[in-house]
Amino acid sequence: MPSSYNYKQQRWTFKTEQQFQYETGYESLETRYLKLAHLDELEQIMMLRRGPEDGQRLFVSLIKQMLALDANQRITPSEVLRHPFFDPKSSLCIDTSSTRGQNPKINYSFQNSVEFSQQVHINMSASPSFNSDELKIVEALLGEGGFGIVAKCRDTKTNQAIAIKVNKSRPDVQQEAKLEIFILEQLRQLDPDAANIVKWDGFFHDGERVCLKFELLDQCLWDYIRDRNKQGLPISEFRPILGQLTNALSHLGSVGIVHADLKPGNIMVVNRHESPVKVRLIDFGLACPASAVNPSDCVGTVGYSAPEVMLGLPYNEASDMWSLGLVAVELATGVPLYPAENEYDCLKFIIETQGQPPDHVLDSGVYTDDYFTEDNYKQQRWTFKTEQQFQYETGYPSLETRYIKLKRLDDLEQIMKVRRGPEDGQSLFVSLIKKMLALDAHQRITPSEVLRHPFFNPGLSMYCH
Repeated sequence: MPSSYNYKQQRWTFKTEQQFQYETGYESLETRYLKLAHLDELEQIMMLRRGPEDGQRLFVSLIKQMLALDANQRITPSEVLRHPFFDPKSSLCIDTSSTRGQNPKINYSFQNSVEFSQQVHINMSASPSFNSDELKIVEALLGEGGFGIVAKCRDTKTNQAIAIKVNKSRPDVQQEAKLEIFILEQLRQLDPDAANIVKWDGFFHDGERVCLKFELLDQCLWDYIRDRNKQGLPISEFRPILGQLTNALSHLGSVGIVHADLKPGNIMVVNRHESPVKVRLIDFGLACPASAVNPSDCVGTVGYSAPEVMLGLPYNEASDMWSLGLVAVELATGVPLYPAENEYDCLKFIIETQGQPPDHVLDSGVYTDDYFTEDNYKQQRWTFKTEQQFQYETGYPSLETRYIKLKRLDDLEQIMKVRRGPEDGQSLFVSLIKKMLALDAHQRITPSEVLRHPFFNPGLSMYCH
């Protein structure tokens, strides 16, 4: 508790760390990911992490009112919704007629909800499979992103709850929607249950927006891991999950598709209460045929991107295997291994743990010069730029965002023992991860080789078909 001094203008003084530790025995811990001298600096942090965007300053002004130290001065929900940060053309219409004690009802239709003022004429190569008249209003908002929203709806013909991905009407988003439909049409060759991929049931137009209809699933793998207090899952639980995801990559490879954005947020648990739990791969918005992938297409999530993706090399299904290796580590430890938001930081984390990619890989990278300097007189010709050198050249200050730091991948076994205790299969798991995270994509293990690895005991069900 703060100390009271009635002779000071501010009578209460916060106790120092030393004073509090002396009185209680508790040692203060520094656990922040970022430190702000004042809340106004949040705008600069957003610009640094995401780039300049309209509304950042308004957002900070709203946050300052939401985080007022005096609860009596804190903004109310109705005042939040009237704040200028919320464009009235894109805000959700909340039904406030519900009685006190009940959950507020989200009551909006597609026509009145998401954005999107630009009018674009869409010529789809395929025909819509049904129309928006067959849907009741949205029951819940499941997620949102640069593309638009994903909403829980009810199909009035079947009375089944489904998930609808509503894409914005911006030209770039509409083009991505058309490409996603093209990929989903290719995936119709696969049995979704056998391939551990989400079931897609066509699309329709809502005004100028393209809406994709999917089966409704339970929760994403990020939430599933978080519900376990980020301590990681026991091997007996994540082995079948890893087996199913490897199976999904094997099936994608059979039809020549690269997912290109494999991460826990794009993996859904069908029903968290089942055992063994079943998972499905979702979100093919960045997927493309392996034959068509080129460096300019690499727009996936940085922290799960393979080295060849960040360096601008041609890439293929092996890049998905790298991402799956990082997902596997996250399942085992509860936290991401390389949680970077910038390619420089991600490469720095990889190099500090695994060493840098061999010169013959770096030689082919379109973006290698951005992160490495070349010296033909050294045995290892490419040298990773220092943080100071990279900041001098780009203005970007390197950030330390890791939850765990490994000097080598072999240290992963000790991390698992600390978090979960000793378990059979930990050393085999680490040996598998080292093959999944091979720095040279040509040396990386394939899905069929993963499933034959000794980590997968054939006597244990992997729940993959």
